[in-house]
Amino acid sequence: MADARYQPKDEAAELTEFRATVRRFAEAEIRPRAAQAEATGQTPRELFAQVGKLGWLGINLDESLGGGGADKLTEMVFIEELCRVNAGIAGALMIQGGITAEIIAHHGSTEQQEAFLRPALRGEKIACWALTEAEAGSDAAAIRTTARREGDDYVLDGYKVFITNAPIADFAVVHAKTRPEAGRRGMNVFLVEMDRPGMECVRTLKKCGNRSSQVGELRLENVRVPASAMLGKEEGTGMNMMKSLMASGRITYGARTTGVGQAALEKTAAYVNERRLFGERLAQMQLTQTKLARMAMHLDVMRSYTHRVAGLYDRNLDVRAESSMVKVFCSEQLQTILFDAVQLHGGYGYIEEYGIEQLWRDGRLYTITEGANEALTLNMARVLGLVDRA
Repeated sequence: MADARYQPKDEAAELTEFRATVRRFAEAEIRPRAAQAEATGQTPRELFAQVGKLGWLGINLDESLGGGGADKLTEMVFIEELCRVNAGIAGALMIQGGITAEIIAHHGSTEQQEAFLRPALRGEKIACWALTEAEAGSDAAAIRTTARREGDDYVLDGYKVFITNAPIADFAVVHAKTRPEAGRRGMNVFLVEMDRPGMECVRTLKKCGNRSSQVGELRLENVRVPASAMLGKEEGTGMNMMKSLMASGRITYGARTTGVGQAALEKTAAYVNERRLFGERLAQMQLTQTKLARMAMHLDVMRSYTHRVAGLYDRNLDVRAESSMVKVFCSEQLQTILFDAVQLHGGYGYIEEYGIEQLWRDGRLYTITEGANEALTLNMARVLGLVDRA
């Protein structure tokens, strides 16, 4: 019932076909592993190679680099369908094929791409994105991890928190300051193997939601890497590299939230059509129909706006403001959808058996990561020229 009623109707035929292909994969390969992954907090490593074999890790990267050669819109469909089945596993795969792969593809040397990017896109090596620190979340320029030059090497020292895939990673994309006195202009990005002396994932964090995605803390103590481990040829270029990719990452939040919201709508529609209350099915009550209709309405707007901005991104337009709008708007609309989904389930919405409480927990993440919504709204106002920068 849900599959037939609550799907977009205006997609191009090839995109609809791709959506169906991804859905079949997610249902066959991810859903059977999801319950155990959530219960144990272990990301199924074998999925990286399976998704890589299909060309879906780095789906929007150039085929010459080992990517899928698709556009941003296709990537949005891919992400939505993964998140519809399990947001945590989807997040682990997205870190792998998203920002970690993109920064190496756009700024890495041929040698770096051969050693790190291609194995990552095949799912042979697992990557993590090591940016966030205890006092540097939305304010990325505040990181304290340093990389000091010693001859032909750099020596890295610092501590990273909330790092997705850190407990299972083979290498990390590490942000560090080569010139701490220069602030945001003193940052660089390094590719660091996890087995280097002094590099360690010291703790795996237990989370409220997205439990099938492993998150940890990294400690770097006198981690020595060759100068060739740095992305780019000049010191101080790391912030610009990151800025060029943040819009891409924020657009994905439209697809992530839509996928979770779609799952919530489908579960809720199925439940209210079976549940009886006061002698009639819950679905026959006017309030229930109103809530379902509004959930579907929010999802349609979220999906449509995400696709619009993805299209602008594919045309190489400046979408710094619009990408933040996607992230803020969709993540906040999702909270409304999930609140109503839990409420319509009544007491069962609070019980693990029905799965709706997991969606509620998973969806709460999206207003926080990739820039807290409060910080992004301030950024929007500045980028749009609504406030004086002086």
